[in-house]
Amino acid sequence: MRNRPAWMQIAAVMASGLLVAVLFPPFRMSALVWVALVPLLAALWSVDGKRAGWKGFGLGWLAGTLSCWVQFRWLAVVSPLGLLVLPIYLGLFWGVFGAFAASVGNPWRQAPDPAANRFAVMRRSLRVAFCHAALWAGLEWLRSWLFTGFGWNGLGVAFHETPVMAQAADLLGVTGLAMVPVFFQAVMVQAGARLIEGERCGQRRTLLDIGFLAAVMGLLVCYGLVRITTERRKESVRLKTLLVQINIPQDAARVLWDAFDVHSAYEEETLKALNGLAGNDFARLKEAMGKTDEGAVAMSWPDWVLWPESALTGRILRSASGDWGMWRENLETIAQVRKPGRFSLIYGINELEAEPVGDGGELVMKDHGRIWNSLAVMSPDDVLQTYRKRHLVIFGETIPFVETIPLLKKIYAQQAGVEYGGSFTSGVSDEPLLVPNACGTVIGAIPTVCFEDTIPRLTRKFVRPGPQVIVNVTNDGWFKQSPAADQHYANARFRAIELRRPMIRCANTGVSAAIDSTGSTAHPDTGKVQVLLDARGSHFTRGSLLTELAIPLHPAFSLYALIGDWGVISLALLGCLWAWAHAHGAKPPAPCRSAACQAPIGSRSASG
Repeated sequence: MRNRPAWMQIAAVMASGLLVAVLFPPFRMSALVWVALVPLLAALWSVDGKRAGWKGFGLGWLAGTLSCWVQFRWLAVVSPLGLLVLPIYLGLFWGVFGAFAASVGNPWRQAPDPAANRFAVMRRSLRVAFCHAALWAGLEWLRSWLFTGFGWNGLGVAFHETPVMAQAADLLGVTGLAMVPVFFQAVMVQAGARLIEGERCGQRRTLLDIGFLAAVMGLLVCYGLVRITTERRKESVRLKTLLVQINIPQDAARVLWDAFDVHSAYEEETLKALNGLAGNDFARLKEAMGKTDEGAVAMSWPDWVLWPESALTGRILRSASGDWGMWRENLETIAQVRKPGRFSLIYGINELEAEPVGDGGELVMKDHGRIWNSLAVMSPDDVLQTYRKRHLVIFGETIPFVETIPLLKKIYAQQAGVEYGGSFTSGVSDEPLLVPNACGTVIGAIPTVCFEDTIPRLTRKFVRPGPQVIVNVTNDGWFKQSPAADQHYANARFRAIELRRPMIRCANTGVSAAIDSTGSTAHPDTGKVQVLLDARGSHFTRGSLLTELAIPLHPAFSLYALIGDWGVISLALLGCLWAWAHAHGAKPPAPCRSAACQAPIGSRSASG
């Protein structure tokens, strides 16, 4: 509808910005995903004039900046400057969508053709909806990739607690899943405009596009139900993992405990859990000895113990030949926690480039040597494997041009609370780590450190045939008790669905959890939620959790695992070209002759 006052357009796009923001933690109003963009689309399609594209860009940018400011206000905990800059930048992607919707993609630029049959009306509506949905998804992909990317809280993430709808993420990823609500609302807004126009003109309007939309939604629901059923019926092997979370306080990058307290806490919490599990297993065996049946006794001893990112304060020294050494405090802590029994220990640690010196070949850090933020796996026999983090956090783990612009060091120190000590080096490996369970089944661990579990284009590089599980060690303690950790977890869950590989994650302050290949945290036998929480339901707690996952022996290769983001990229290009071709090739339809439609009401509504 045309000629709407500017203040109404601004109010509408701001409403959409706020509605999108509350889809995610801590608000969790995810059901609003089906209506959140309605005011935005109506406002953008009502833009008129020669500079419609620029007006649409401004409206879209305003909506996106407001939405991202509300979503990511937790950034102010460590970087008030980041909270100022990031939403302004992310709003640009909304602005591009706004420019498209107000100009080339605008279905209300021309009056409807009253002679068009109902199938032509349906085709036009579906084309417009597809082009908008494809471009939205393409822009979400672009922001997740450009300048190393920031892909948090794409529209599809709103389905993180709607398992049936979330299953379609294995087709085009969670970015492709964003097309569903955009397509839905674009059809509904067009159909609503036709109904209003029909009432005003006294004519009946066709709603075939609504019928098509209902069929699509029904197919998505059926697909979700089938995928959930199929995944849970697969032949699998069990993996028991003990997650240990200490909840160590931080002030940005500065840990507020000394090394002794950190190591003591990991020893105490891990030993308390392991000794308790050993006692339970002994009691079960003793009880079973008095029974005549030969049923197997279920043991609770873990295959793996998982600690968070940068758990231990000491470092690993690693030479080019693969020889390694470790700080004494680390070795002492690991020796202590191994006393109750055998398990593989997985934890986050910093790894230093080293070289041998002297006759004994003692390892020392190499001059100007590299440093990596690593995930380490130590077998029960102390065989070491490491994965070096590939995707570094800009201004957290690396600073571009820092050597040529010294001011950046001062900005880092002011924001992070510690002096800049040099950048980490990016890892290069995309090979999973091979870690057996207690039964000897080798499971491929897809390693992710920090927020790498929110980057699907990276995790898919590790997908291989055979049993695999995504392993994440992270620390969102930088952001204190803010929504950052909850949002991180909501985004991360989709990696399990996209790749059809279960996930275990351990964090310093949460969210530590076990997630199956459908995105569910339910225990495979009891259905109990496998998330480490305190009595109040908060993940900001110290404790441990024994988790159990069914790891498929022959997992499927999802479409997303095979083609990655090329599906979304291709559809986005197709949507843009289709919209451009139609906008430049369509002929203006003949005006409606109805007297009711000629009434001077100050606006014109498009029905096609």
